[in-house]
Amino acid sequence: MTDFLEPTPWDRRNFHVDTYQLTSTTIEALKQTSEVEGHFTVKVAPLENKEKLIKYGFYYVDTLIEPVCRQENLQTVEQEGIYFSRDYNQETILEIAREAFGNGRFHRDFNIPDFMADRRYMNWVKDLIEKDLILALNLQDRTAGFFAYEGDKILLLGIHKDFRGKGFAKAFASHCVEEQFKLTGYDTLKTSISPANLASLNVFISLGFRLKDSVDVYHKLNGSLPVGG
Repeated sequence: MTDFLEPTPWDRRNFHVDTYQLTSTTIEALKQTSEVEGHFTVKVAPLENKEKLIKYGFYYVDTLIEPVCRQENLQTVEQEGIYFSRDYNQETILEIAREAFGNGRFHRDFNIPDFMADRRYMNWVKDLIEKDLILALNLQDRTAGFFAYEGDKILLLGIHKDFRGKGFAKAFASHCVEEQFKLTGYDTLKTSISPANLASLNVFISLGFRLKDSVDVYHKLNGSLPVGG
């Protein structure tokens, strides 16, 4: 029998239940999510009929839009004092990771407590720090934000709440994307952003990214989470 449940250990460590990515939306695949306890994620085309997902207990959590940018289309932005650095305060980076992504799909999942969703972002960023895949924004002798990437993917852009809304993100992201092109050798970079995150969408569109694709994200919890912390 085909196994349609792909384990996601990076999520299991945060939620303390087995977690899976569902690789198909066939009836056979959906039935497997009712046969084992755990938390399940499936990504589907926006126009796909969701009736069978709902029937098997899945619920909508988010839509992810994929902006992409070819190197020759990148709009670089210069702003005095705005640059990236690999020298930063790790604790501040983790605090930004805990606080800045409250509109993510795990925070919008009513079955997942906020502290578990916060922990998921923090553990993810810890991994990226260990891999040296973080570029930081330093302002006024403080770590004010960070940009995380891997391969051809831009993973996260987070700005400390004290510096948010002050026009620093565009120039900072511009320098980081330029650096990612140089470091990775890719001629096209992509990212993934919720339409609820209009600030990030506007930043990347202003840098020359164009919206290429989108997916709807559904979750399912079969069983319960140990929410004791």
